[in-house]
Amino acid sequence: MDCIGLTSESPYVIMLKAAFLIPISHYLFGFLFLLIVFLYNFVEMYFIKELINGFRGQSVSLTFNSCSNLYQEVVSKCKILHGRFSSTPWLCSPHFQTIFLQFFERVPACNYQRQIFKTSDGGTIALDWLRNVDDKKPSIKGFDGVQSDDKTPIVVVIPGLTSDSGSAYVKHLAFKMVKSGWNVVVSNHRGLGGVAITSDRLYNAGCTEDIRKVIDHLHAQYPQAPLYAVGTSIGSNVLVKYLGEEGVNTALVGAASICSPWDLLIGDRFIKRRLVQRSYDRILGIGLKDYAELHRSVLPSLTDWDSISKISCIRDYDKHVVCVLGNFETVDTYYRTVSCSSYIRKVGVPLLCISALDDPVCTRETIPWDECRANKNVVLATTQHGGHLGYLEGMTAKSLWWVRAVDEFLCALNSSSLNHRAKIQNNRVLESPLNSSKEKAV
Repeated sequence: MDCIGLTSESPYVIMLKAAFLIPISHYLFGFLFLLIVFLYNFVEMYFIKELINGFRGQSVSLTFNSCSNLYQEVVSKCKILHGRFSSTPWLCSPHFQTIFLQFFERVPACNYQRQIFKTSDGGTIALDWLRNVDDKKPSIKGFDGVQSDDKTPIVVVIPGLTSDSGSAYVKHLAFKMVKSGWNVVVSNHRGLGGVAITSDRLYNAGCTEDIRKVIDHLHAQYPQAPLYAVGTSIGSNVLVKYLGEEGVNTALVGAASICSPWDLLIGDRFIKRRLVQRSYDRILGIGLKDYAELHRSVLPSLTDWDSISKISCIRDYDKHVVCVLGNFETVDTYYRTVSCSSYIRKVGVPLLCISALDDPVCTRETIPWDECRANKNVVLATTQHGGHLGYLEGMTAKSLWWVRAVDEFLCALNSSSLNHRAKIQNNRVLESPLNSSKEKAV
């Protein structure tokens, strides 16, 4: 009878009694394990995969036209692009790579010499020349940037959204190129780099007029120096769009595009999908709102400041600021109009494009694979990992893989026959449309 009574008891009650017999420490351990698994997947870590792989990294994938002289004469000689990218072991996550670079990375010491330009519409553009790589050296009195007859190649750096010459990845690139014997100048966007807005105009993802003026001015001032450009993030969208607009008529000999958003419409949808992406969206949106409010007194075209003060994402900023100043009917119209994926097929000079397939800001869905393959002037390098402008490598995370890759590519291009043909083609002296003055800036 006792046995019958026990078996007639509800199985759920029996399970509950058994559960109470398990020590609380086991539950805590199980909860901690599940939490770790959740966080591991939430931040998209790949440490275990790299551990199994011996931290050898993944091979770089190259996409190019089979008839490409750029690949045959330049990229085929680049060992870094034919190698592997291996993340810093303790930064095996696209989010860790992206965030660490922005907030914790120890950057090289860079001493800039600032050149201020006034554009025809009254705007101000700050060009920061990297004079040396040791900030302990005093500035040379009367130093005037680059001598007009200097034949040393110049690379123009176009930073990303809300970035300037003081950003960590910009300093990494500038430092590396100067070490390789190049002259480096960072073209800060209007209102960034400590320079105020002086006209009723802000920069945006499709604003190529400023970089066009800067490039024409540099070519006019230094006609014997080969000109190159490197664009990062939104800056790469501006650069590729400019190259597509100019075709073979640009004064640039070659260029590199790093972590481009490619298609802003698809990117806008992507950055709102998951919580972690929405966090990036919010941070950037608030930064852009502050950027606009800082220059409120010189932006009379903007009247709906109540809506601007409530901006909490990039799309809101584009709706209430960019579309108003740029006369775009809708935000989607703006995205479709300025996305550089529509211009890549018209690029007429050697261009290296680098994108990480796990980029948490610029999704792989936007990469124009076929357009890059169709253009003989373009080589696309994609990596499985790297984050957004991160690519931190080595145990100490002091090196950026993409910076080394760009340095090797530009040096190989500068010593190739493609460079000489481009120099002959672009050997014209343009009248500079800009007035300039120089001041020191560190």
